[in-house]
Amino acid sequence: MRFTSERVRRAVGRRSPIQRRHAVSLAVIAGVAITLASCDKTITLPSASLPAIEATSVDPAAGTWRMLVLTSPDQVVVPDPTATTSTAYQAELTAVKAAQAIVTDAQRVNVQYWTGAGVLRWNEIERELVARYNLPPAPTAAGSYPLPDAENPFADPVFPFSNPPYAARAYSYVSVAQYEALKAAWYYKYKFNRAAPSKVDPAVVSAIPASTLPAYPSEDAVLSGVTAEMLKLLFPGALEEITRKAGQQREAAILSGRATASDVAAGLALGKAVAALVINRARADGMGAAAGSPVMWKSLSDAATAKGEISWLSQEGPIRPPLLMNFGSVKAWTMTPAEVVSLEPGPPPSTSSDQMKADLAEVKQTVDHLTKDQLAIAQKWNDGAGTYTPPGHWNAIASSYVRDARMSEVRAARVYALLNIAMHDVSVGCWDSKMKYFNPRPSQLDPSIKTVIGLPNFPSFPSGHSTYSGAAATVLGSLFPQGAATFDAMADEAGISRMYGGIHYRSDIVQGKAHGKRIGAWVLNFAKGDGVN
Repeated sequence: MRFTSERVRRAVGRRSPIQRRHAVSLAVIAGVAITLASCDKTITLPSASLPAIEATSVDPAAGTWRMLVLTSPDQVVVPDPTATTSTAYQAELTAVKAAQAIVTDAQRVNVQYWTGAGVLRWNEIERELVARYNLPPAPTAAGSYPLPDAENPFADPVFPFSNPPYAARAYSYVSVAQYEALKAAWYYKYKFNRAAPSKVDPAVVSAIPASTLPAYPSEDAVLSGVTAEMLKLLFPGALEEITRKAGQQREAAILSGRATASDVAAGLALGKAVAALVINRARADGMGAAAGSPVMWKSLSDAATAKGEISWLSQEGPIRPPLLMNFGSVKAWTMTPAEVVSLEPGPPPSTSSDQMKADLAEVKQTVDHLTKDQLAIAQKWNDGAGTYTPPGHWNAIASSYVRDARMSEVRAARVYALLNIAMHDVSVGCWDSKMKYFNPRPSQLDPSIKTVIGLPNFPSFPSGHSTYSGAAATVLGSLFPQGAATFDAMADEAGISRMYGGIHYRSDIVQGKAHGKRIGAWVLNFAKGDGVN
């Protein structure tokens, strides 16, 4: 049920003054700018600035789509709902109507913010958290770099340091958990087939036209539960903010006319239970050992030197260990460790080769004669400290396409899951390659090269920007074919931006993008059997 100005005027005009005031309150929840003319007076209601998203399809078969972590969509048991004719459910409907009758402007805006857009909103929130925590630890007075402690996230340095590999993993875990939870929710929605409140009782106002999507369990509550649990694990210092956002989403589900209290309770329990299963995987994926050790650092450097190569050196003062030197051993989503290695690029040009001399000279020439446009590109794709990282940049790019496609929540979750699975898996392979070759940065080989963006504290080959971008462009180009050429051009621009910044050779960029495209294709092939049309 959706209010338009003419429909409201006709409905209100036939009612008593008390009924008219109640109808006005219900109309507010729809977030429609309307003028109500009655025999008493004219009332103007402002519209919400954030439009709700009405999905073009509810994807009724989503409960049959292949699970990634769960063994089946009914692994977590959801109890049968009460009948819509029961006294208990009718009391829930009464509570919804009472809440809608006294809705505030702030609540109305909140309804518009969350309705049909939960996956999008949580992705925005996660990107903000990544940017906030993307700050490298400062050295101590003794010249060492303490590691952030997940058990004491408020200490100095705060936990986490959401650098690119950490962020890629975080985006992937949140997206996969959301996708798993929503597929399970869809399974139960169509098993029980309990209609939305606004379908059961026309006096309940819906923020968007009431669809055929069953209400039990509430997808909004599922998302609030699963996402909050994952984010509290990954960003424990933001627990209060995360909890508040999750509560706002559940409130919006009820005020929007799309769920009752029991729909929300069932959804919240399902979301939390799925999160617990995904967290079990996260705790055993090897991330706890990703920082490496001084012994490992020395062995990596010695191995490069033993091959006759110039070994990468930290150019920070005091010298800092290479970032997450053992991240290449973290568990991937779609491939075994052997498969990860099989898709990695071959070695970079030898540091003593003519090819390396040519590559180095090209970087020097580019930086010394940088144009304004090239500088702008370098800064556009910098994605350094204080940003949501290269993986977050590609999540932001994806978001506009997801929004415009008006996808169901479960289909939107699939987009982010495939995108972020690809970027996590390519991050594992990229970091394994970086540490395997321990290739020096251009400014190490030629100190006269002045970088115009931040110099990452890890080996050069292959380019992380290029690997992330190649994988992301490949996945998004398949999911949104109309944007494929644009995505590929963006990937090229992201890659070359690193040469403009003075921090990568062309060989890093070319091989990095090719590596990313191989991983992207691998993930798409993995997705072919998931049952999604």
